[in-house]
Amino acid sequence: MAGGFIEKGSSEKNYPGKLTFRVFITCVTAAFGGLIFGYDLGISGGVTSMNPFLKKFFPDVYAKEHNIKPTDNQYCKFDSQVLTLFTSSLYLAALVASIFASKVTRAFGRRLTIISGGVLFLASAALNGFAQQVWMLIVGRMLLGFGIGCANQSVPIYVSEVAPYKYRGALNMLFQLAITIGIFVANILNYLFAKMENGEGWRYSLGLAGVPAIMIIIGAMFLPDSPNSLIERGQAEKAKEELIKIRGTNDVDEEFKDLVAASEASKQVKHPWSSLLKSEYRAHLTMAIAIPFFQ
Repeated sequence: MAGGFIEKGSSEKNYPGKLTFRVFITCVTAAFGGLIFGYDLGISGGVTSMNPFLKKFFPDVYAKEHNIKPTDNQYCKFDSQVLTLFTSSLYLAALVASIFASKVTRAFGRRLTIISGGVLFLASAALNGFAQQVWMLIVGRMLLGFGIGCANQSVPIYVSEVAPYKYRGALNMLFQLAITIGIFVANILNYLFAKMENGEGWRYSLGLAGVPAIMIIIGAMFLPDSPNSLIERGQAEKAKEELIKIRGTNDVDEEFKDLVAASEASKQVKHPWSSLLKSEYRAHLTMAIAIPFFQ
């Protein structure tokens, strides 16, 4: 659980501490997970519209688009199950990974999960950038989906746990901001690489996903574990030391006590999925579904 544990009926607690440089850099580094997510969301649409890419991997789609093989069937020119598998494999893999990523995040910590996501991103970029066969593209996209599942599970939680409660919302928006920046950068690069005369621009578009992947791997190696994660794994003393560092003050006893209480309370929840259906969480559940649905 992120933040302090506040009993029902009590007023919001004003914990001591400030937005330290350590916290800000930590949150910016973690938000690179959003940058990779956004980049790969934006890059696939542009790549699949590049003629050299289609000609190499999806010649039937290329022929249909350019009327090389005229047909009376006017259905979507991009009607290809393999091409659809290339684009959708990312989301399917991310869905599967997100189910298991929560357990990995809880057992091994947010930091290690972020690093794992970065490694998967890097492997995906290498496989896609040097792809010679369609299966390499699809496997690369699946690795990317697994990485996104890890990043989307661990990064927002990590940022929430490290950020002071007063700035938690603003710093958590860095992840969403990074996603939109990644989409913007992807579209700009697609536009530039599509003009390459050697027809290899799609390789650069796909392969450059390795740049933010390397950034998040290196950055995450220097990130501290969040106090919440350390408490969950039975390292209370180390958690308090880390809390002092990220808050920039020794007066963390009250917040630390509430974090321990929150951890103990979370362990008492036997059926977390069924708890979501309770009336007090109905508004939260509705918005959690409605926002991505309309997005």
